[in-house]
Amino acid sequence: MKCIAPSTERRRARLGSARPRLREVMTIAEQEGLLRGERTRVIRGRMPRALVARAKNRTGIVSDTELIEIALANIAVADDYTDWLLSERGSIPAGVDLEF
Repeated sequence: MKCIAPSTERRRARLGSARPRLREVMTIAEQEGLLRGERTRVIRGRMPRALVARAKNRTGIVSDTELIEIALANIAVADDYTDWLLSERGSIPAGVDLEF
């Protein structure tokens, strides 16, 4: 049985009320080893109040740190399907019969 770090268990408990997509993002980030190691990096930034409020409201997250962590994890594990799909626009040859 795999041992789960106490910080991981606390994170999962806090995300219990968050959207399933966010839990999935954090699970993938954890599986890829992105959440391991000491938390030594400090990231700061001034954000518009409305942006932060809406993000917290949509996610159910109250901590600024957890909100930033989820945002970074979301970027880090995002797939590139949308970019690929848009890059394929217009790539079907004109002569292809698409009628059913």
